[in-house]
Amino acid sequence: MDIKKISDDYAVSPQIAPEDIAAIKQAGYKSIVCNRPDGEDAGQPAVETISKAAEEAGLAFRHVPVVSGAMTLDDVTDMAAALKELPGPVFAYCRSGTRSANLYGIIRERGL
Repeated sequence: MDIKKISDDYAVSPQIAPEDIAAIKQAGYKSIVCNRPDGEDAGQPAVETISKAAEEAGLAFRHVPVVSGAMTLDDVTDMAAALKELPGPVFAYCRSGTRSANLYGIIRERGL
């Protein structure tokens, strides 16, 4: 797992697996956000599987799916709401980490 710290309260990574949840919690993250739609790639763990593992570990979880290359204002608004509602620091993931990082950058740029 390749965690990229974006700020003191936000980090991103490529796709995670249920067995990564313990390391995410150990690193101090309180919430996980998945920015991938289910079924985006063959073999991708279902969001329900990751959500269940996160919740069993005592972490909050939110699914804010964003289609790669087709981010919308609604996606940005939904992610901003999630970041306001979830306990931090927040760990977000997608296929490569780029969508999750871009969402955060747009939210900060717009002051959402």
